[in-house]
Amino acid sequence: MECIQCRGRMFCSLQRCPLLPALRMKVANVRELFGSSPPSIFVGRYGYPKVRVCPALPPVTGDTAIYDRPEMWSGLPVEKILEFRYSMVLGQFKADVRDSNSKEAEILQELSLYDMSVEMEVNLAKPPVPRTSFDDVLPPFGPSAPAKSVRICSTPRVLKIVERVYYDTDLRAVEAMKMLYDRGLAVSHIQKLLSAGSLGRERKLVPTRWAITAVDDTISKHLIQDVRQYETIDKYRVFVLKEAKNLFMALLCPSPWSFEWGEAWYPDTTWNRSRKVAVLTDSEGFYGRTSYASLGGCYYSARLATAEYLNHIRRQAAAIVWREIYPGFKVPVGVWFVGEMLRKMYSGEEKEFDSVEEALKYLSSISTLGIERWVRTSKLIKSAGRQRTLWEFL
Repeated sequence: MECIQCRGRMFCSLQRCPLLPALRMKVANVRELFGSSPPSIFVGRYGYPKVRVCPALPPVTGDTAIYDRPEMWSGLPVEKILEFRYSMVLGQFKADVRDSNSKEAEILQELSLYDMSVEMEVNLAKPPVPRTSFDDVLPPFGPSAPAKSVRICSTPRVLKIVERVYYDTDLRAVEAMKMLYDRGLAVSHIQKLLSAGSLGRERKLVPTRWAITAVDDTISKHLIQDVRQYETIDKYRVFVLKEAKNLFMALLCPSPWSFEWGEAWYPDTTWNRSRKVAVLTDSEGFYGRTSYASLGGCYYSARLATAEYLNHIRRQAAAIVWREIYPGFKVPVGVWFVGEMLRKMYSGEEKEFDSVEEALKYLSSISTLGIERWVRTSKLIKSAGRQRTLWEFL
């Protein structure tokens, strides 16, 4: 399997992904930390069901919510976001995901309830290792060290809707996620609640990367149920956003709901160290999909942002969304980047066209890869039976 498909998921069976950077940083030689957690938690997946569970905090006090809330990051340069993340220290404990009543699980569950910063004190067994960790789904974290104890010193109030679903142990996790989203809770907060084992009937800790994708998948399905009931859009709509060495393009067609996500990784980018551009797409039809998307968490993050837009305008469409990643984009920052960039794109200016040929001709003037390559790779365009006419405008 190629690196572009594996994306650090270690399908190659190596101990460490050779493409992920191993950056080191300066860390104070301390064993006692006091600061304001955003709040932030992490549940690992290695060794499952016995995994690392970690509260995380920077060594500063005050309002640190922005350190761990992707919804606040879309207007920030990547370097600033990495600065926030690198300052977060993980205090590591070992826990069994099946034991939701352990002290470690209870700490994570309490932290997951809050949407404002929480003052904490963490005693470490040894000074933090000056190394940051990267992942294709998660935002990067900073240094870490085994912890001896953790104490929550002061807390804000818990939102009533969060308190309600937390104490309702008869409410299924899927329904709890839908309820929280419909009441306006940030998606990142819902992900923490699921990861900490704070939702559902049979509660257990969920590795954070799994929780992120599970929430994106569940909420987007929830929205798509409504989207499929709406009238289709009247014309072809095109959205474009170019930012941070990435180009995002969306072509919305006046057809029943279907969705395609495509990525073109140029050489000298995170998952492509070859000399050729690697292009991959995955898609689903009107009734969704039954298998995990080959493009991983980014697929579900992109689908959620697209479903949010269509639900907002109360229309349905066949959505073809493509991303071009240009040389120099090497640090994996997590799937939040895709979701937030697409939300920013959908809130911007749109172009309308009477035909798909006109829409693609416009995109051909923007795409660096070339629209011919996208047309050859696209599954939705081919399945629509339009391939011959698409080539006529080239």
